[in-house]
Amino acid sequence: MGGDTIWLTPGAQRRLLQELGYLEGEGRLRASERIAEARSHGDIRENADYDAAKNEQGLMEARIRKIRQILDHAEVREAGATDHAAIGSVVTVVDEDGDEIDYLIATPENKVPGMFLASPSGPLGTALLGAGVGDEVSYEAPGGEFKVTVAGIRPFADA
Repeated sequence: MGGDTIWLTPGAQRRLLQELGYLEGEGRLRASERIAEARSHGDIRENADYDAAKNEQGLMEARIRKIRQILDHAEVREAGATDHAAIGSVVTVVDEDGDEIDYLIATPENKVPGMFLASPSGPLGTALLGAGVGDEVSYEAPGGEFKVTVAGIRPFADA
């Protein structure tokens, strides 16, 4: 991830700050305790518990760095109303089978349970950006080429 700005809803920012607080506090404490417990089992050169605890600690520290980087480059704002699909829009599309699906156009950090996400850098998100109601857009995905029709656009309302 470079220096690009990442759009976050206030709720996504709040969730990331809570996760960061947990990882930097209780998460680090638990990791240290687990490493100390594994060390007490003897020779660390052949200690699978120690290796697992150190690996887990490394993954946690990587997540801390990623969250900090996201928050450092975040633009936190509510989505605005617009006639065209933009980052932060919930776009209702009708697929080729006639199924209606809502997608939030946003980066993965904004993922909320029960809402499909279309990343602005992914095939569907890229195709939807700038589209208006009634527009048919096509996009290439690993499963082939797909077409959807934009049936509605509204700003995302974060809980």
